[in-house]
Amino acid sequence: MSSTETSDGQNRFNAGPPNAHIASDAKDERSLSNRAAAEVSKEVEEAAHTSKRNDPLAPAREHGNEPSQGAKKDAEILRDEEEYLKQKDAKKQS
Repeated sequence: MSSTETSDGQNRFNAGPPNAHIASDAKDERSLSNRAAAEVSKEVEEAAHTSKRNDPLAPAREHGNEPSQGAKKDAEILRDEEEYLKQKDAKKQS
């Protein structure tokens, strides 16, 4: 058992319920390296979440399935909207 583990084997910084620690709390006794690691993991999770949100086909592909017709239509609509916005921006700049 290392110094950061509790008696039941959990990491003491992850032992509490979610949101038990306020990341910006100055009186929190977590070390700077633990705060930095938490911030990095938070950024990684957010990046993964936003990439999934932007691709309606991603959830099915992650599970090895063919995307549904609705997901395919959503992807087509997103592509069409992006193309339309690019054309609109090009007209603005001209």
